[in-house]
Amino acid sequence: MKPSHAPENESLTLAEGRLLIQTARFAISTYLQSRKMIPTPNETTERLHRKSGVFVTLNKVKPIHELRGCIGFPYPEGPLIDSTIRAAIYAATEDPRFPAVTFDEFQGSITVEVTALTHPKPLPTTNRRNLPGMIEVGVHGLIVEGMGSSGLLLPQVATEWKWDASEFLSNCCMKAGLPPDSWLLDGVVVKTFEGDIFEEVQPSGDVRRKPIGEK
Repeated sequence: MKPSHAPENESLTLAEGRLLIQTARFAISTYLQSRKMIPTPNETTERLHRKSGVFVTLNKVKPIHELRGCIGFPYPEGPLIDSTIRAAIYAATEDPRFPAVTFDEFQGSITVEVTALTHPKPLPTTNRRNLPGMIEVGVHGLIVEGMGSSGLLLPQVATEWKWDASEFLSNCCMKAGLPPDSWLLDGVVVKTFEGDIFEEVQPSGDVRRKPIGEK
């Protein structure tokens, strides 16, 4: 496969997002039935073959809306389409917070959400108290790295929980297993990234760009 030359920050189209969602759903359905990983789809675009981080989130919508699994790759380890396949399977079967998803459950009550990430970039730390002012809630996702640990929160999480930038930083530190004010410490690196977010409106249903702040 030829490497992609698509610009790193070029947004995906809705059609490309739809293909990512459909691929993720097919990958999970196939794996839950046969324990086999699907091949890369033939009908893709150059942007879907650029190296990109990606997270796949599974949301249970029946009987109530709740998280059912979320796993991904913060850094661009491989082509976006291939990483989406792997992340989808891992989200359904290897999220340590939840039991593995069953096929019947997946088909009837779970929606798929895919977030394609831009490359994470460290924020300057000349004055660490200025970090909240460098973060745009609803646009940026966060990665906190330090003290042998790391944590990541996707852009949509801050708005879903109605956090401001300082609360977003503190919660990302706690996601890393660190004290909430660790972002103020030298040696702790804070990185931001952005994401193209697509979701199913209902299980196996229409795909849309996810409105930021909406669960």
